[in-house]
Amino acid sequence: MMSRSLKDMPLKDMIVSAQQGDEAVLNHLLKSYQPFIAKCVSEVCKRYIDPEKDDEFSIGLSAFNEAIKSYSSERGSSFLSFAKLVVKRKVIDYIRYTQKRALPVSLDDSYDAEQMENPLEIIAVKERYRQEQDTLYRREEIEEFVEKLKEYNLTLLELTEASPKHRDARDSAVKTARILFGNEELRAYVYRKKKLPIKDLLKLVDVSKKTLERNRKFIIAIFIVLHEDFIYLKDYLKGVGQ
Repeated sequence: MMSRSLKDMPLKDMIVSAQQGDEAVLNHLLKSYQPFIAKCVSEVCKRYIDPEKDDEFSIGLSAFNEAIKSYSSERGSSFLSFAKLVVKRKVIDYIRYTQKRALPVSLDDSYDAEQMENPLEIIAVKERYRQEQDTLYRREEIEEFVEKLKEYNLTLLELTEASPKHRDARDSAVKTARILFGNEELRAYVYRKKKLPIKDLLKLVDVSKKTLERNRKFIIAIFIVLHEDFIYLKDYLKGVGQ
């Protein structure tokens, strides 16, 4: 009886119930969407993912659970779109973390005659693979960023042309975006209206209305990066505007 009622329940209602502490609904979601999770993880790893054996699937399952708990319809995207992004980013983060922790082969190791493998060559191959994976993930992240820009009627070309040319101006714009993102009321406004609340934002920042309007597109773009789980793009913002 319970399974039948859950099957008939709209996804958005199940998300709300799970967020309110309904363990039965939460478990139903985690079980029912395992194929979806495996597909998301597989797209990152570029191989078949076995839910029973692959650690990456466990990371994806945990990320899906996290997505359920943190999703808000005010984000402006569907739950599954949001969950897919969270799962992919968490798996990428896990892969990067494990690569950093991998013990390097000692440079003093001798040539392995039995395996016919040179440790220096192994290091080079692993590093090349890491770089190729990073390039792939970065490209996918930019593609997702471009799609998010479209929701705000922006393009990557427009953003490039609208970006402040001087470092001080860029730092100031990033700081403004951080202040905007940190204000719950203004953040909700941007999600809903897809534009800057310039009048209210002026009360919180030490810049002119003219400056806000000139840097509007850039500020919105930084806001998007702060909002989404963009690992690589956020790397560029570390220490900027803080």
